[in-house]
Amino acid sequence: MKAPFSEYLKSIKPGLQKMISILRKNYDYVSVLATDSQGLALRISQRSRSVSDKTMTAERGVVVRLCKNGQYAEYSFNQFDPDAPEKAANELMDALEAQLVMLKLSGVQSYDTPILPDEEQTLFVEKETRQLPETADVKSLVEKLGEISDKGMTLSDHAIECVVSAQSTHICKMFLTEKRYLCQSYVYSEGAIFMVVNREGNTQVAYESVSGLCGPELFDELEGKLDKAASTCADLLDSERIEPGEYEVIASPEVTGLIAHEAFGHGVEMDMFVKNRALGADYIGKRVGSEKCTMHEGALCAENVTSYAFDDEGTLAGDVTEIDCGILKTGICDALSALRLGVVPTGNGKRENFEHKVYTRMTNTMFDSGDDSLEDMIASIKHGYLLEGMESGMEDPKHWGIQCIIKLGREIKDGKLTGKVVAPIIMTGYVPDLLGNITMLSSHREVFGSGGCGKGYKEWVKVADGGPYLKTKVRLG
Repeated sequence: MKAPFSEYLKSIKPGLQKMISILRKNYDYVSVLATDSQGLALRISQRSRSVSDKTMTAERGVVVRLCKNGQYAEYSFNQFDPDAPEKAANELMDALEAQLVMLKLSGVQSYDTPILPDEEQTLFVEKETRQLPETADVKSLVEKLGEISDKGMTLSDHAIECVVSAQSTHICKMFLTEKRYLCQSYVYSEGAIFMVVNREGNTQVAYESVSGLCGPELFDELEGKLDKAASTCADLLDSERIEPGEYEVIASPEVTGLIAHEAFGHGVEMDMFVKNRALGADYIGKRVGSEKCTMHEGALCAENVTSYAFDDEGTLAGDVTEIDCGILKTGICDALSALRLGVVPTGNGKRENFEHKVYTRMTNTMFDSGDDSLEDMIASIKHGYLLEGMESGMEDPKHWGIQCIIKLGREIKDGKLTGKVVAPIIMTGYVPDLLGNITMLSSHREVFGSGGCGKGYKEWVKVADGGPYLKTKVRLG
């Protein structure tokens, strides 16, 4: 079935259009993003069970963007009377005038930015889903996840906890200007298993996840992740510390996604170009990786939790080739940064919610596949590691340093896995070196969307990343 578009948003559309018409008499540009999203979140453990009808992204509200004489401002609210658009318009203008006074008093200097284009455009998208979170049988879901948690406890003699979390969100967004009317409705879901073991004071945690552009039916896949979580726990209990040094490595698709996200994620978000905070701006058109390295970014380059039809500025979703055979072609960009840089927006303007401003943000960030087999990749390594499991990562866009924390590494000697496991692993390096050392890529590719990403220390949004098995040379410690 199709995920039905919000009846609430349909009902307020005429009032919002009237408000836009009133505001346009005083402003050069007016746009409205209205959101009505709802969801379901579950968390089951051996100690407790929690159910919520709200997820991290559940929201209902409106944000208005206006431009006058090259200056942009925004105003958000969560209550709107469609029968009183004049009142809303007047309150909004009064609030913005007060804000303008405060800015002048503070001495803050703002950007002088051209007017956003406003061509005629209509779009109505309702994506397919099998189930909706708002009509799901919660009791059955809780029982199912409880059974998965109980089964997880039987898979290891050292298990002390098995947490199963799952959430599903129905997103509905409407973007309006004088000439544009865009609507989208879709459902995404994600779930995870956290298995905790303890042996003689040594506690280890394994994490397995699922994600997709679908409804709560996705949760059926979680049981199939239990064996992998249990085997990883066993490996971690017997793991050793790695001897620091430079090694040839094979990154699993999950680790490849982490590299993609950290290496060419924030580093080519072009709002950082405007502020001169990213080294990537100096490398457009230059080599940043080996000829084997091609990377895509965009809501359309993969299908997962962040595969929308248009972004929070009304820009249609795209598929951007950031790196083509090792050459950095472009970054990604929100609409206002694009105007300031004189480039085309890429559909990457995203808000944490309607109360937060737009930033350039990642969607799906993916390495392209190659034509090598995993077996050939392993056979090519004299001494190195197969890296599995993503913990966390960070980068320095100003200097292109990268640090990734990997769950574990499986030792390879003379082209064969030895059975030795090392953990945890910290991978560090200079991005062009890491990408320049890529020599092999598998034909198999995966995408992972169970996490989120912050801009700095805040502004959390959904992202997805992935790619194939990837062979490179990095420093491990």
